[in-house]
Amino acid sequence: MNIALDVHTHTVASGHAYSSLQEMVAAARGKGLKILGIADHGPAIQQTCKDIYFTNFHVIPREIDGVKLLMGAEINILNTKGDFDLKESTIKTLDVRIAGIHSSCFSGGTKEENTKAVVHVIRNPLIDIISHPADGSAELDLDVIVQEARCNHILLEVNNSSLNPNRGKKKAWENNRQMLNLCMKYGVKVIMGSDAHISYDVANYKYVFQLMEEVGFPAELVVNDKPEFFMEFLKQR
Repeated sequence: MNIALDVHTHTVASGHAYSSLQEMVAAARGKGLKILGIADHGPAIQQTCKDIYFTNFHVIPREIDGVKLLMGAEINILNTKGDFDLKESTIKTLDVRIAGIHSSCFSGGTKEENTKAVVHVIRNPLIDIISHPADGSAELDLDVIVQEARCNHILLEVNNSSLNPNRGKKKAWENNRQMLNLCMKYGVKVIMGSDAHISYDVANYKYVFQLMEEVGFPAELVVNDKPEFFMEFLKQR
């Protein structure tokens, strides 16, 4: 698989990451990526970006050193109603819109309530990708999530950082295995995300590749080697 894109990465603006925008672009160029996405955290994460950070993206070139740059956000799902920590008007201005649950700022409930929250987000046409739905931050019915993704033409992420044993996410490996098996069953495409918080991890999919090999996941259901498909997907969203 010739990896062409990584759209879930973070810069120092996220408050707990370590590389600048320029360093992330240089890393993407060095690895031969055609598309790099910057998705710094929404404001509900401690010491991260305010709204003004996202609304000032117009100053940033969208191609640097031959790398197409997508300026987006990893928007936090806040509660079981599926509310966000960024205003709709701000979300509309982003190049790529990723939304996910982080346990530090999610007021969760039962498995059914949590699943309804994510389903509400999946059905929201403003959102393109659900970040790390299988990392165990909230108990979810993954069968429902995958079927909703298929019906609403949204991408589910397989997150490399979540699978890293150093993260201590004990349910991530088994949950992602289940999600990949369900995606094969229903023919749902996924996107790999490095979730890089330092330039050295851009397009690092080490653990995702291990898991995909383990379950026999087909390359045709992965979009990271299909840049034209991905850009058309965003246009359709």
